[in-house]
Order: sequence, then C-alpha cells, then structure tokens
Amino acid sequence: MFDSGFGGLTVARAVIDLLPGEPLVYVGDTGRYPYGPRPLDEVRAFATQIAGWLVDEHDVKLVIVACNTASAAALEHLQEELAVPVIGVIEPGVRSLLTATRSGNVGVIGTVGTISSGAYQASVAAIDPGAKLTCAACPGFVEFVERGETDSDQVHVLAERLLAPLVDAEVDTLLLGCTHYPFLARTIADVMGREVVLVSSADETAFEVRAALGADAATDPAHPARHRWYSSGDVAWFRELGARLLGPELDHAEALAWPDRPPGA
Repeated sequence: MFDSGFGGLTVARAVIDLLPGEPLVYVGDTGRYPYGPRPLDEVRAFATQIAGWLVDEHDVKLVIVACNTASAAALEHLQEELAVPVIGVIEPGVRSLLTATRSGNVGVIGTVGTISSGAYQASVAAIDPGAKLTCAACPGFVEFVERGETDSDQVHVLAERLLAPLVDAEVDTLLLGCTHYPFLARTIADVMGREVVLVSSADETAFEVRAALGADAATDPAHPARHRWYSSGDVAWFRELGARLLGPELDHAEALAWPDRPPGA
C-alpha cells in the first residue's frame, strides 16, 4: 500500500481492522508530498516506482493505491503493468457515495490533480448517470494534515472558503476524495452541516481488498500480523504523527530513499 504521506493510513486502518492477520507494507512518500499539485505524468512515475518496489522487494500479493491522486494518474497503468492485483480508492468511494445519497445530489472534494483529472466525474457518470455531482478542489488540506493541524482555526477558515460551492449546491452526501481528508472530518462536518453525510473510501476499499484476496486473505484475529512502515521523508515525524493518526500498530518506521528521478519521469 502506498500514499503520498499519511492519508493512506485511513485505508490501512480499515484493512487492518477487516484483515487482522494480513501483513501490510506501507509506503508514505513524504519526501515528495504533496502529489495533488504535481503533473499527473510525474505522479504516475512515482506510483510506478513505488508499486514496482513493493512487488520486487517485498513480493506483495496485492497493491493498494491508497491515494486518490495516484489512483487517478496511474491505476490503469499499474493494473496493466503489474502481475498482481492493483486496487485504487476512487471507484470504491464512488460506490459508497451513491449508496449513501438520498437525493442523488452529491459532492466530491479532492486535490487539484484528482479533481482536474476527471476521474471522479467519469466514475459517477458510469455508475449513476442521473446523479447530480458538484466537485471542488481543496488545495492546502493535505498540508494541514501532514503538519498534524486537523482542527485549527486556520484550517476551519480555509474549509469555509473551499467548501462554499458544495454548501451552495446543497449536496446531501459528500465524498472525501482524498485519503487525508477523513482526518479533517470534524472540521468539514462543521462547515457542511450535520445533515450532510460524509463518505470515506477506506472501508469500501478494504472490502474490495478482501474480495480480491479471496481464500488467500488472512483474517485470523488470534494471529495479528506484523506490519512494516516506510517513509521517504522524516522517519521520526512519520512514526510520531502516524502513530497518532493510525494507532499502536505503527510502532516503528524505516527510511526509504529514492533516486533523484524515478524511471520514466
């Protein structure tokens, strides 16, 4: 599993809870975050590099692209290139969104890269062409989470400005289309109003992982797995903040250094 930083820990939490016996290798590419403002070709190169490393160095049986921007940029490419199943977070999130809505008037927020890619717009249209979708990019949200500032006055002011189009559209359900955003759920709920349902892709992605693994899934809670956590940035900060966001399973972290330019960049 990989993400630009800490956001994918929301998916990791869901996978650990659902599949407690399944060992997880997590890469937080904090040395190169945020992915959202980067060109999609560059994000695709990063994703290809990390996924290849997970397969080559850890012999993983499945790769989770636990990042919406990377899913938008590279999921189809990775599914074609890798010999193991590759699961993203966009389609599981959309399924949850369209299941939860009462009116069909829904919203998605994400990074600039994710929203501009059109991936969510295409996925919603494919599953429910009649749904009314409002999208908004939320630059700055990821950086607040990466600094551990999830409930400051500054992030609340930013949320009021960025979420205004969703409030005006009177959506009844909002998909947090970046795996970092559930850490800001309280602030987002305050701005959107308590009647708006917030949807995260984490749980639905975990269910998809279990289905993809099938009989190979390790689910025995009596034998909890040992997980490995990697950071391409400040390892001490990754372990400290990651443990606060994920829980006691993140009790260590290892450094991961990339070449200056990934293949294909």
